[in-house]
Amino acid sequence: MNITPLDVPGYEKVARAEDPETGLVAFIAVHNTALGPALGGMRLWNYRSEDSAQWDVLRLARGMTFKSAVARTGLGGGKSVILADPADKSERLFEAMGRFVDTFKGMYITAEDVNVGVADLMAVKKQTAHVTGLPQEVGGSGNPSPYTARGTFVGIQATVQAAFGSADLDGRVVALQGAGSVGFVVGQMLKEQGAKLYVSDVNLENVERAREELGAEIVEPADIYGVECDVYSPNALGATLNDKTIPNLKCKVVAGAANNQLEDEDRHAAMLKGRGILYAPDYVINAGGIINVSLELQPGGYDEPAACLKIDNIGQALTSVYETAKREDITTHAAAQEVAEAVLAEVSTAQGPDSDSHEAGTTA
Repeated sequence: MNITPLDVPGYEKVARAEDPETGLVAFIAVHNTALGPALGGMRLWNYRSEDSAQWDVLRLARGMTFKSAVARTGLGGGKSVILADPADKSERLFEAMGRFVDTFKGMYITAEDVNVGVADLMAVKKQTAHVTGLPQEVGGSGNPSPYTARGTFVGIQATVQAAFGSADLDGRVVALQGAGSVGFVVGQMLKEQGAKLYVSDVNLENVERAREELGAEIVEPADIYGVECDVYSPNALGATLNDKTIPNLKCKVVAGAANNQLEDEDRHAAMLKGRGILYAPDYVINAGGIINVSLELQPGGYDEPAACLKIDNIGQALTSVYETAKREDITTHAAAQEVAEAVLAEVSTAQGPDSDSHEAGTTA
């Protein structure tokens, strides 16, 4: 395996790996370990280029730093991506990825993300101990998607409360972009509360399941932004809120589980604010999964009831963000950044200028 370190300002460690025997081409980015080892999922995607893969892993890793800070998981921010067609997944590919992860010596801990499931992580586990989200029968917390969905649903309720004065979802219209492992569960929860659903997804199986089991009205992916609704909920890939899509939105709330929803964080947050749309900062509302797997690293091991209690606090965290944004007349993204940076500053102050940096591999 050929591993190439990459010098990226503002990041503690970034590397590219290529393994000719298995076809692995991958990146791992560690943004910040001030709070603890960098925990973040492993994403497999058929990127159009290595540049786009590197751009994605850097944005995702940075987002994980702020997500873990706001959620106070005691962990830092990192991420990994594999450049591959999902149809070409193999056990050997993930074993090679496990060897790459292991070279970070605990500085980076991986977990499930897009196109990477529990079975794939079991292959990774053969080559490294730095894996979370494994099956509960082997001491892990299992698939994090239901917990991400739980936190997203709680966050939608809190955001609807802030926007409309009531958290009641009965009769509310929600446009779900993405009905995969997280979006579908969010849709189930919304349906149970009486919401009317519009759904778009590039996966035809997800579309049919949403139609049959959620009673959703199906919308073409390009048309989901223009659906007249109360809540637009992005639950697919990132950067879908941009110069082209934001002017088409016909909603009062944006709240969903996708990472890095804003293509340009500051400018597009301001565009949403200018249009009177209340935006739930993605790394706050979608923290349920990382909160859940973080409890695997606590003394005594994983505790599901404790995880769920922490996940349910996402609603209060968002409420505090909205109150700060209103009080200071800033975007909700800027308000969330204030919270995250304050947490990171607390650690820096406590450590002092002469203290040693965080030792990779210690648990939160």
